[in-house]
Amino acid sequence: MRLNWRGGVCAAGLCGLLALSSGHAKLAARPAASDEAGDIADCTDLSGAEATAKLLEQIPGTVMAVGDLAYPDGSKKNFACYDRTWGRVKVRTRPAAGNHEFHAAGAMPYFDYFGAAAGPKEGYYSYELGTWHILALNSECKDIGGCDRNSREVRWLRADLAAHPAACTLAYFHKPLFSSGSAHGNDPEMKPLWQALYDANAEVVVNGHDHNYERFAPQDPEGRRDAARGIREFVVGTGGKNHRPMALSKPNSESQNADTFGVLKLTLRTGAYDWQFIPEAGKYFADSGTAKCH
Repeated sequence: MRLNWRGGVCAAGLCGLLALSSGHAKLAARPAASDEAGDIADCTDLSGAEATAKLLEQIPGTVMAVGDLAYPDGSKKNFACYDRTWGRVKVRTRPAAGNHEFHAAGAMPYFDYFGAAAGPKEGYYSYELGTWHILALNSECKDIGGCDRNSREVRWLRADLAAHPAACTLAYFHKPLFSSGSAHGNDPEMKPLWQALYDANAEVVVNGHDHNYERFAPQDPEGRRDAARGIREFVVGTGGKNHRPMALSKPNSESQNADTFGVLKLTLRTGAYDWQFIPEAGKYFADSGTAKCH
């Protein structure tokens, strides 16, 4: 399967139009792309991770890997398996850590593998992609001193958002506030992160953790539909680990799939964005759309 792109961002991976250095990098104000997904490489079976890695190789730009990258324990050996698949696009990957990375003390193999691209040892950082402000956050609250509203991370997040008042903002981190996945579901510990993003008029949040795909309508941190200021959340745990069934749909869930590996392509334009789920070869699930920034 050959894919042709104008440019975008990927999640499960997120994919972006340009590779980025660490810290804040200013990019040209043309459409930026990212590819996104999480829950990726398991040494016992790399077939799913290989399928999504092949997609990424056909999409230029930044790859935003949304946690649980190397199973089962985020060890140096596990990252050697990751390297055989998504490692082929390592040079343009900006990761976020998941719970399996922290099975290893301090997630040190994760930070050693990605180096400066993973940001500081706290595991959260930000950068610019086109006209968008991007935040990679750390949802492993117990390992970083908490995620409550007075935590170091949330205080950093609010300060970063105030210092970068972009018209369009996207954040990605492993655990979702909202999810219809049967294994994990909603995680209310993420609400202070969401509240800070909502208060700053952020547009999009991308997560993993549940091994499925789900898209929500824009909503506030309480889960109320909010077309004017709400955040659109994507759960993209489709990087290749395995599939898990959906549970009863949560309110405002608009699209779901639990049997297809793939990546989410986001095209980040000035004042707007497009999304498209790209399935692995031989699968046909599709979800796409467009929206304006607040």
